[in-house]
Amino acid sequence: MKTKIILAALILWGVAAAAESCVDCHTKITPGIVKDWQASRHFEEDVECAACHGSEHTSAGDVQRVSLPTPETCSECHEEQVQQYSRGKHAFSWAAMKAMPTAHMQPAQLMEGMKGCGGCHKVGLKSEAEIAELKADGHGFGVASCDACHTRHTFSVKEARQPQACQTCHQGFDHPQWEMYSTSKHGVRYLLEQTGVISSEEHSAPTCQTCHMPDGDHEVRTAWGFLGVRTDGLAPYPGEDDAWWADRVTILQALGVLDPQGNPTPRLDVVSAAQVARLSAADFDKERNKMINVCSQCHSENYVRAELQKGDDLIRAGDKLFAEAIRIVAGLYQDGLLEKPESYTYNFPDLLTFHDAPTPIEHRLFKMHMKHRMRLFQGAFHNNPDYTIWYGWSEMVQDLTEIRSMAEEIRAKGK
Repeated sequence: MKTKIILAALILWGVAAAAESCVDCHTKITPGIVKDWQASRHFEEDVECAACHGSEHTSAGDVQRVSLPTPETCSECHEEQVQQYSRGKHAFSWAAMKAMPTAHMQPAQLMEGMKGCGGCHKVGLKSEAEIAELKADGHGFGVASCDACHTRHTFSVKEARQPQACQTCHQGFDHPQWEMYSTSKHGVRYLLEQTGVISSEEHSAPTCQTCHMPDGDHEVRTAWGFLGVRTDGLAPYPGEDDAWWADRVTILQALGVLDPQGNPTPRLDVVSAAQVARLSAADFDKERNKMINVCSQCHSENYVRAELQKGDDLIRAGDKLFAEAIRIVAGLYQDGLLEKPESYTYNFPDLLTFHDAPTPIEHRLFKMHMKHRMRLFQGAFHNNPDYTIWYGWSEMVQDLTEIRSMAEEIRAKGK
């Protein structure tokens, strides 16, 4: 018994000595990291450097042997949160980025180097092979995922609960949720709370996390999904009319998940795996009911349902404009007036080629999809009227007008 106690003491002494060695060295080399760690809950709970980074790295000569934490590392202490995260859309974001048809055409620095798409999509889970490939290419600093919201080395829960924690990724061209939220009544009220103008005890103001991570649930997902499309097993959602479903079929064909005859393609599996769309009524209803429950904490359920229905109706109105624009471009392919890129499988524009679309009319369609249609429905659901109309609906109307005009010019030249 005495021997075991001595052995345990020696082990603890060795761990403490190793940790002290790390701190001594890094206080000189990277003092900011040490300060962040010392301000963290990890420091308070005696979570030493080796718990996340391993013990193989001991000097400047073996830096390559340091371990970089992954979600699996975090799950040793935060199993529930990692399990929740693994079921949500954030976990699929790396796979979604890599699945885009032209992802491989971009500079590596933008993708694996994380100076572009990969800078936000790094929050997604990666396989062991992908992590090894990232390290081999010298880009292996974005494997942790959790630190996208809980900034290392503080990993602060308080920080991650603030709406600004979402700002870096959820802003800009195709998903300006930060701009929509921060200038909505919800965002303005919360800013007044943060600055002390109004008291949080007397007023209620939701954050991003209030609505999308209720009770700290890391399984983040929305009813409509990123692409703003829904189906019920490749059939209309219950209660929808034929006109809207016909428009959505056109959109699904341009997304490459349905062929010209309306049959599913292999890309459907990719979209399904990345969870960027709701492909069954049950999945849609599950997420919609979660949001109704959240919003009903501050609003009447009648009000909540009415406001969400307005967002649904705006998607329907936008889909009518968008589907017409898609059919115009598809008609130019079919009539041989616009050269279809060899990479396109069908006589439909491929919306997932993004800025790699080859002609001005296709670029206009790309912007109509990824910039203006996103603003239309995201602005509605984030309760931001200006984004909904001027940056969303109005721009989509202008897009369709210009696409019609460009198509007429192309047809005139073709004659």
